Amino acid sequence: MADFILFMHDDGQDKGGAEEWDPYLEKLRSAGVMRGGSAIGSGLCVRREGPAPKITGHIAGFVRVEARDLDHAKQLLIGNPVFEAGGTIEIRELPRTD
Repeated sequence: MADFILFMHDDGQDKGGAEEWDPYLEKLRSAGVMRGGSAIGSGLCVRREGPAPKITGHIAGFVRVEARDLDHAKQLLIGNPVFEAGGTIEIRELPRTD
C-alpha cells in the first residue's frame, strides 16, 4: 500500500458543506484508508534569498489516503463533493523514503 494526497482544486461548482463531506470522509474511514485531511487557508511562499513565488491559489484542501496504487486512489474519489461537482482533484503519491 502507498500513501496518496488528493488535492482539491477550487474549480468545482459547489465546495460542499459538512452534510456532503461527512458521509464521504466516513466512507474512507470505514474502508480503513483515511490518513488525514483539511481545508487549506491562506499563506505565503518564502525563500531564503530572492523573491518567492505566489502561493498556489487554486488548491482548497486535501485528503490523505492509503491505496494499493494510483487506480485505487482514483476509485476513492467516488462521493468526494468536489469531484462529484465537476471540480478537479490532483492525485499525488507520497513516495516512501525509509
